[in-house]
Amino acid sequence: MLRLWIWPLLAFFAALIPAAAPAKPDPARIVAVGDLHGDYDAWEAIARAAGLVDAKGRWSGGSTTFVQLGDVVDRGPDSLKIIRQLMKLQRDAPKRGGKVIALVGNHEAMNMTGDLRYVHPGEYRAFANRDSEAVRNRIYETNKVAIEAAYKSRDPNLTAAAIRAAWMQATPIGMLEHQAAWRPDGEVGRWVMSNPAVAKIGDSLFVHGGISAAYTQFSPEQINRRIADALKAQDVTPTSIINDPAGPLWYRGLITRAPGDEATVAPVAPNGQQLSIEQEIALVLQAFHVRRIVVAHTPSTTGIISGDQGALWRIDSAISRAYNGKLTYLEITGDKVTAHEVPRPPAKPWG
Repeated sequence: MLRLWIWPLLAFFAALIPAAAPAKPDPARIVAVGDLHGDYDAWEAIARAAGLVDAKGRWSGGSTTFVQLGDVVDRGPDSLKIIRQLMKLQRDAPKRGGKVIALVGNHEAMNMTGDLRYVHPGEYRAFANRDSEAVRNRIYETNKVAIEAAYKSRDPNLTAAAIRAAWMQATPIGMLEHQAAWRPDGEVGRWVMSNPAVAKIGDSLFVHGGISAAYTQFSPEQINRRIADALKAQDVTPTSIINDPAGPLWYRGLITRAPGDEATVAPVAPNGQQLSIEQEIALVLQAFHVRRIVVAHTPSTTGIISGDQGALWRIDSAISRAYNGKLTYLEITGDKVTAHEVPRPPAKPWG
């Protein structure tokens, strides 16, 4: 429990926060799922167990509001397959009285800004078509002089054949189509920019990483607008909201304080005191007028974790086979919050 002396400190911060509009009534049922990281089979098992889709992948959730908390992509091969189903469910759910919200995660932002460190080879192959090899060869020939100059600047002894082989290896089939789709004007890029990063639904706040004290001065709408603008600009500056360690896509400070980790740095109050995790959670709850915060991003292989007497729910249960954690979903019905675990389906070969 918070000690009484904490409240004046929280009140100071709260005074800086614009008053929010009254919360809309909670939907009858909310289902939330954390990071999927390219594992379609795991996603399908969860969606069917939660009653969101039928055996043919069609929306069967009725009036349920479904929230996927970002990081659909990277680490596994089936990201595009999941994305396209989420797109379809977003169109179909409202016809049955439901709603599908797909939040922006840090890995979606990374793909949009060219940070491809965690892209699974199968993700590139998912974008390949019968023209991909010809397109790759044409791109190479068109840019051959510049490519050779770049490689020779690093190693003057490279032959033309060696440079071509190195470039082809670094540019696998489907990679060019993948990058085109993830541009702001591409199929996937447009979809990501249309999605929120923060969603307030009734008395619950959903965000991929977390809300730090630094962002409690903004409304969800302001945060979402800033993130969409940064994605459109493909902003790679460290201070951009999509790269800021204290920003909603990366922040872990509501979960842990790790020395040297910028994403967990404790905020400092005007009196020089660092806020504890408990204090910061209380500040976020007060700022956004909610009872609970639901986050993903920080994996736990043991399943969904509830903290601070139900004020914080961590639902990244390392779902993807890349982590081999638990298949889970969170269900909110009125005041009741329930964590569910789903059996992992038999493993299939990954592309």
